[in-house]
Amino acid sequence: MPAEITLDQLSLDPHQIWHRLRAEGPVVWVDAVNGWVIVDRATAVAAMRDDVTFTVDDPRFSTGQVVGPSMLSTDGAAHDHHRAPFADAFTTSALEDTITWCGEAASRLVASIADDGEAELRTAIGAPLAVSTIVRTLGLSGVDDAEVLGWYRAIVAEVEAIIYGGLDKEKSLAANEALVAAVRRTIEANPAGFLAGAAEHLTTTEVASNVAVIMFGAIETSEAATANALWHLLTHTDQLAMVLENPTLTPAAVEESLRLEPAASAVDRYATTDTELAGVAIAKGDFVQVSLAAANRDLSAFAEPDAYRIDRPNNRLSTTFAYGPHACLGIHLARAETIAAVTAVLRDLVDLRLDHGRSKGPQGLVFRKAAAVTATWRVD
Repeated sequence: MPAEITLDQLSLDPHQIWHRLRAEGPVVWVDAVNGWVIVDRATAVAAMRDDVTFTVDDPRFSTGQVVGPSMLSTDGAAHDHHRAPFADAFTTSALEDTITWCGEAASRLVASIADDGEAELRTAIGAPLAVSTIVRTLGLSGVDDAEVLGWYRAIVAEVEAIIYGGLDKEKSLAANEALVAAVRRTIEANPAGFLAGAAEHLTTTEVASNVAVIMFGAIETSEAATANALWHLLTHTDQLAMVLENPTLTPAAVEESLRLEPAASAVDRYATTDTELAGVAIAKGDFVQVSLAAANRDLSAFAEPDAYRIDRPNNRLSTTFAYGPHACLGIHLARAETIAAVTAVLRDLVDLRLDHGRSKGPQGLVFRKAAAVTATWRVD
């Protein structure tokens, strides 16, 4: 990899870098991440489905270092042990009432800012909807949304610190301790509830670790998906006009945004044995990063991969929610939240416009989201 490419450059705009490196092959060594990066869709899907050869169960795995063993940082029987107690709660049938509630909550959030004529929509709509939805879904007792958001920010900061070569667990220790306490309160307060059911199969600490990764994924994915979808629509006024004319296109607009900028741009794996992947020899213990961002812009899978096209026929082939054993548990909820948020914003804020001077598009090395989506609208 050319020496001039740095982690900061990958954080700002990795897409052209991945396009350039893809010419070298589907698997490339990248000095900046000290490992192999998979940059095409087919190889990415194959690696994510093969948890025997490419595992998350490694001491270097960032989220495992921060919150401990969970469904995100284990494979095989251990992974099933952690994930199974939570899986039923995130099926479409189990989420039916929550999805309806999301639409109502999104409408209330938009109504709360409607008379202001302007707002930064990521923090005004995306973040609070994501937090309140996951608190409701998990049934956490004795917490408020601001407190949960603070825990989440601390965990994200620690994970990102590891990526950049440092870890100071003091920053997340208090958040983890508070989360364990909240889980314990919830189990005691509602012995017939969802978390109490999980505690029949897991220790309280294990329940808390899995709640942390669920909360982490739910807030990060949904906040980013909402911010990125609004960013893409407000910066592509031709596509915005199509959705305003025909609101049934909103799910397609969200799906295309999810493809173009996945909230989590990559997932980490570690080779368990000497192996060959797409003709590349990979040694046991090598770090292998699956770039979801690169896979989602693979020209062999997506025509005009850098274009935002809500009429794209195959955008559901994106790798945004991963594949294999670690496919996103909350995929249905994440989509529903984002659709609800975008629907409410476009329906209830008239003549919506992006304030380019106070807005900033998607960025981030691993977690990519629009930093600011400041918009204005007409107030009658």
